[in-house]
Amino acid sequence: MREPESVTVNIFGQEYTLKGDADSDYVQKVAQFVDERMNEVARNASVASTAKVAILAAVNIADELFREQQKRLESMVTLEDRSVQLTRLLAKEVGGDGTGGNGKDSLPGT
Repeated sequence: MREPESVTVNIFGQEYTLKGDADSDYVQKVAQFVDERMNEVARNASVASTAKVAILAAVNIADELFREQQKRLESMVTLEDRSVQLTRLLAKEVGGDGTGGNGKDSLPGT
């Protein structure tokens, strides 16, 4: 098992040293995302407190996460529905009993 790696990142003008199993490029990317969101909140809201900016950014990120999870769930339901439809169509084409609909053990067209 590899030793957790320490990565120093800059978020909203503050340096943080993060320690974990993820590689440093990934940690930097995540930190940059959070930094961008916090700066976006600071630009668009009249909030002076860093803590309030962080909370609003966290709420925005959580909202985005929940929306993506909902889209994923809806996609899974759609995929399942299509799978059921396809299974029904295939069963109908082969007669539903695997015999090709003619009761014989032969390939279609024979």
